[in-house]
Amino acid sequence: MILWLKGVVFSVTTVDLKRKPADLQNLAPGTHPPFITYNGEVRTDVNKIEEFLEDVLAPPKYLKLSPKHPESNTAGMDIFAKFSAFIKNSRPEANEALERGLLKTLQKLDEYLNSPLPDEIDENSLEDVTVSTRKFLDGNEMTLADCNLLPKLHIVKVVAKKYRNFEIPKEMTGIWRYLTNAYSRDEFTNTCPGDKEIEIAYSDVAKRLTK
Repeated sequence: MILWLKGVVFSVTTVDLKRKPADLQNLAPGTHPPFITYNGEVRTDVNKIEEFLEDVLAPPKYLKLSPKHPESNTAGMDIFAKFSAFIKNSRPEANEALERGLLKTLQKLDEYLNSPLPDEIDENSLEDVTVSTRKFLDGNEMTLADCNLLPKLHIVKVVAKKYRNFEIPKEMTGIWRYLTNAYSRDEFTNTCPGDKEIEIAYSDVAKRLTK
């Protein structure tokens, strides 16, 4: 998604990770995607990969994708950990508390998305802006923060519904506005796995609640 947003022309080759081709194993032995190799150096940390791409694919030739507001980088950062605990739990008595934990982190993200950013507030206007209308975390354009959060948020939506019958509450209007805007962008939909692929990938991860 980062390459697409920056306007880089690239090709995609799919591989079966259960039967990795030899050249892929030789590139980064012992590592799992995502990773990037450049001049013989392998980067496996997602944040380091993002920083590297932002440094190498820099203006004026390529768009700058770093958020203007530091808070956008950390918005929603706890959601995936809470989701993982929720979906991997097999004890019915713990399910409710884990669901509340996930809801709490989603609520925090929703509040951030609905809170106006400084550049949405016009000090000379007589009208107070109380609810944000921005499309993404940091404004109306996607940034690295969205590249990091959106795929995870989509997985949460798909997997929690499939294996826990859990849905992000419709009252969380900020999150649903965010997802709706993301689904309208080719950069996201064309780089995101299909729902069925995600469900299959998590079929062995999601634990059944057993008495």
